[in-house]
Amino acid sequence: MGCTQSQNRKTKNGSNVHVTETRHSDTISINDSESSTSSNDFESSTSNEPVSAIGIDLGTSYSCVGVFRNGKVEIIPNEQGNRLTPSYVAFTDRQWLIGDEAKNRLSINPQDTVFHFKRLIGRKFSDSIVQSNMKRWPFKVINDYEKPKIEVKYKNQIKQFTPEEISSMILIKMKHIAESYLGHTVTSAVITVPASFNDSQRQSTRDAATIAGLKVLRLINESTAAAIAYGLDKQEISNERNILIYDLGGGTFNVSVISLIKGIFEVKSTTGDGDFGGEDCDKRMVKYFVEEFRQKNQKNLSENKHALRRLLRACEHAKVALSSSSLASIEIDSLHEDIDFYSTITRARFEELNDDLFYSTLESVKYALHDAKMNKSQIHEVILVGGSTRIPKVQKILQDFFNGKQLNKSINPDEAVAYGAAIQAAILTENKSKQLKKVLLFDVTSHSLGIESADDVMTVVVERNTILPLKRIHTFTTSVDFQQCVAIKLFQGERSMTKKNHLLGTIDICPITPALKGVPEIQLTFDIDVNGILNISAVEKISGKEKKVTLTGSKMQLSKDELERMINDAKIYQIEDEIEGERLEAKNLLRSYCFNIKTKLNGENLEYIFNDDEKKKIIDVLEEISLWLEINQFAKKEEFEHKLKEAENALPEQSLED
Repeated sequence: MGCTQSQNRKTKNGSNVHVTETRHSDTISINDSESSTSSNDFESSTSNEPVSAIGIDLGTSYSCVGVFRNGKVEIIPNEQGNRLTPSYVAFTDRQWLIGDEAKNRLSINPQDTVFHFKRLIGRKFSDSIVQSNMKRWPFKVINDYEKPKIEVKYKNQIKQFTPEEISSMILIKMKHIAESYLGHTVTSAVITVPASFNDSQRQSTRDAATIAGLKVLRLINESTAAAIAYGLDKQEISNERNILIYDLGGGTFNVSVISLIKGIFEVKSTTGDGDFGGEDCDKRMVKYFVEEFRQKNQKNLSENKHALRRLLRACEHAKVALSSSSLASIEIDSLHEDIDFYSTITRARFEELNDDLFYSTLESVKYALHDAKMNKSQIHEVILVGGSTRIPKVQKILQDFFNGKQLNKSINPDEAVAYGAAIQAAILTENKSKQLKKVLLFDVTSHSLGIESADDVMTVVVERNTILPLKRIHTFTTSVDFQQCVAIKLFQGERSMTKKNHLLGTIDICPITPALKGVPEIQLTFDIDVNGILNISAVEKISGKEKKVTLTGSKMQLSKDELERMINDAKIYQIEDEIEGERLEAKNLLRSYCFNIKTKLNGENLEYIFNDDEKKKIIDVLEEISLWLEINQFAKKEEFEHKLKEAENALPEQSLED
């Protein structure tokens, strides 16, 4: 599949630009998951074969990890038994906490509990999205030369972390969850990103994985992963089927149109909003109840961050309840100034509060259909992905748009993305299952790529929804005599004016052979890989030598030194975290031992084993150790182990442990 196109354009500095386009498609074997994310009995590969790669859905609100082994995908539960792990990181005076433990600390210590940091990654501090979210977050975000950093108190010291470092902590957690389940080390992963992520955000996600000690086999769009989860058992269908993936999660929204025939997935279009999701509905509810509280009590709780966090948690639960019930209750004791707050909200009222948000998603659906050159009657299946698609009004609006078509709810909306990523990981590690060799994937660019021409006009180099990977070659010349360097501004976006698009940076080509203007010819190659990440190279025709190309200015990619430092820091933090975990395990073991022995001594008739003096002596030792334990909560692991031996030695030869 290929095409060639030539055009002549003028850049802002007046130099002539000759554009030659070469398009390549990538035939990548990908397997697909089943119609539901429960285990599917595919043809088994080698039984209990070690797995080297996993699939990770790195979500804004929740993350999920899966693995393909023994012919099926398994979504891996965390230590609490939950298959979804909150994307929360909490910092304490002893350690960092990730997932459920971190989210539980949000109401206790909000300023040091970090969440929704995915909205920072790959962005400048001055970005309007960053500025808008900062107003709502309880934690502090600071400006470090236009790079946003999160400032928290950790181990009684003020620490600053980049969004990549925080993301790496979630990835480390998902890696550990998988390793505990599989019983061996995991080194590689396929990681999903929103389709709306630009080059900077994708590269920053790769950096986060590198910090976490993971090799990224592929970055894959979330909606594409969901399509893989849907389509494996459709491989034998000989007629082309067009499917629309409607992916509304907690923090992002994506729509993709994908054609499927005999296991070949071709993404026709993809669009979305990386800063909109179900949490926006929660915020509307919070605002509604803040006003109700003010009217009932003549008190304004909008400045009470602790109260707002508690109210938000209650609204999250109410939203979930309203998906299956027509009424939900809000009950919070001592919400603000010792005032209890009790209220209810109906599904109708919830829908009224968020009606405009729900209908706004249809614009992305129309946009995706337009780009795919299809009308809604040509869509065979509408697949729901993301927890927020459980909202009844969302389903009704979408079904009405497609003229009553039944929506496909056959895949688990929470797990489908990780499910598809796990299959992609298996394919890229040469899994031997026959099913994994039948699927081909053709993904596309999510944004147009262009350069700045005269009058700040965006001259498109790569159109949105162009098949990946691709290579475009541009020939530039100079506009000034004896120029030694050429600088070109590079943008991503769909607006006609560059100031409305995202500046990736300035392409600096240096040095070039000095000559009269218009004489030098510099071939600039734009190469976008299957991950959607841009690489640039340049060749000067006069000398025939490849020239050094740097992308400077606004690109938020970490430098090599920064990345190396963060990798080393992550290793140190992991070691510290392991030490703290072992310390807590020793403390809990001592506490449990003392409690169990005292319970047996007080609850059983043991005169035939111990006389009263022996029994009293044992209890006294255990009470003394328990008192020591309460005073020395932060003792070292070795001290707890020493006290455990002391407790064990207090027993005569006869043991009560059994």
